[in-house]
Amino acid sequence: RRQVGARARVRRLYRGQVADASSSLTKTADPTMARRALFAAVCGLLAAVAPAFHVPRPGLALGRPAGVAVRQPVAPQISMISHGKRFRKLNKPADQRKALLRGLTTECIRHGRITTTLARAKEVRKHVDKMIQLGKRGDLHARRQALAWMYDKQLVHALFEQAASRYADRNGGYTRVLRTMPRAGDNAPMGIIELV
Repeated sequence: RRQVGARARVRRLYRGQVADASSSLTKTADPTMARRALFAAVCGLLAAVAPAFHVPRPGLALGRPAGVAVRQPVAPQISMISHGKRFRKLNKPADQRKALLRGLTTECIRHGRITTTLARAKEVRKHVDKMIQLGKRGDLHARRQALAWMYDKQLVHALFEQAASRYADRNGGYTRVLRTMPRAGDNAPMGIIELV
């Protein structure tokens, strides 16, 4: 009954305020003033309606029983999401990226030290380490895997002859990436990847 009475009161108030607003709108010729008068009427209506429909929630009143703790709002936890960070795309399609990494791997093993962009150096590091690991294994399957990745057949045979003796006491980390000065043309971060 209380809500029915409140609704009826709101209806009467709404009819009265809309009638007042419509009469004031017809009196004013300026459309901006008419919009302001309508906005004021709606704001007054909302202010009158809000207390009529307020239903107190249990446990939030001031007369809280002793020993019941006030529930504090919990701040949201900020966590980093690592979507799309499995490997560097190097701004290339998959086939071009694979060809680039194969070429860099071959030249790094041939010369022992190459200069390229820092992102490319960090990305090619794992492929060079894998080729050296295959060379340390030295079996036929490892040789065929290295031949499938590297471009130079004689370089693969030389790697398999020397890798086992050169890196016998090292179980990974066969390369080192160093930062150098940025490239002059586009200020790209540059790096040197070299065999340890």
